[in-house]
Amino acid sequence: QVLVVESGGGSVQPGGSLRLSCAASGSAFSFNAMAFYRQAPGKERELVASITNEGVTNYLDSVKGRFTISGDNAKNTMYLQMNSLKPEDTAMYYCNAVIRLYPYWGRGTQVTVSS
Repeated sequence: QVLVVESGGGSVQPGGSLRLSCAASGSAFSFNAMAFYRQAPGKERELVASITNEGVTNYLDSVKGRFTISGDNAKNTMYLQMNSLKPEDTAMYYCNAVIRLYPYWGRGTQVTVSS
């Protein structure tokens, strides 16, 4: 059974940084793609950033230039470096790992940006 676990969330002031991590364990196969989504209260879940097993990345327009995604395909891990955080980045951040074309979700880690 595949287990996806996020870590690294927390509370920071505007302009601060956080680094989220995601690890998918329990599979003998490497990920096809991994991504971080986020959902703020009263809003729909949105894709923040993704990375494929070939290193192709994609970002939500509002985080381009501030967030950087990276991954280790062999270890089924992913990182999201978030800089210059804004209050509008406040949300629950969820990791999604696609392994053998099947999506697995973590339970989320909270990111709060507030002064």
